[in-house]
Amino acid sequence: MLSRLTRLIHSTNNPSQAMSGPVIPTVPTALASYEITSKNTEPSGKTEVATFANGCFWGTQHLFDRYYGPKYGVIKTAVGYIGGSDKYKDPTYRQVCSGTTGFAEACKVEFDPERVGYAELVEFFYRTHDPTTVDRQGNDRGTRAFYIAFSFSLYIDRKYRYMSSGPLSVTEYRSVIFAQSPEQTEIATKITKEVEEKYFDPKGQRIVTGIESAPTWYTAEEYHQVSLSDNEFLS
Repeated sequence: MLSRLTRLIHSTNNPSQAMSGPVIPTVPTALASYEITSKNTEPSGKTEVATFANGCFWGTQHLFDRYYGPKYGVIKTAVGYIGGSDKYKDPTYRQVCSGTTGFAEACKVEFDPERVGYAELVEFFYRTHDPTTVDRQGNDRGTRAFYIAFSFSLYIDRKYRYMSSGPLSVTEYRSVIFAQSPEQTEIATKITKEVEEKYFDPKGQRIVTGIESAPTWYTAEEYHQVSLSDNEFLS
């Protein structure tokens, strides 16, 4: 079952509007950011990076592309690996899936900070999955996009014959915000507290998402760099 926060993405009487944005935040810090950035309609030429991990990276990328995209401040997205052992200098998907590397599947979001604030993206990140489960986004957890992504991953893995010989790594699917600066850490911490108080405290739940300084990012293999929204397999 989707959490109340996750359902906010899908709650509209007009399905086409749910895919066209803009996404309106619901917690104070993100809403204050939105009240400023929503007035800006032209690109500023500035670029910042946000990095999020919350399960299968296709699902995460799909939602940021679908609800933001260039029209609402997200310049581009990429999927890759982050947060693992220094022993691996260029990890492969097969290695990450083995559970031996410590890497998480993640989505790198390049955004125009004058068009969408980091606080807004952090709240949206919490809408895309269940942040109360440790090291997993399992059967009745997360968004529909996660299940689409998982099914698609099986298709891609068979096509390219990179199917892991073992079970999915639990650390691969952990929930983490990888902050690029002390300012991002501060904002992510504040948004996490506000989201927890509004949506999870009433249910006696706690957010277990980690907030870490971003280490080296490794872009995933080229065949992973595909938008779920545009793929024939899912149309």
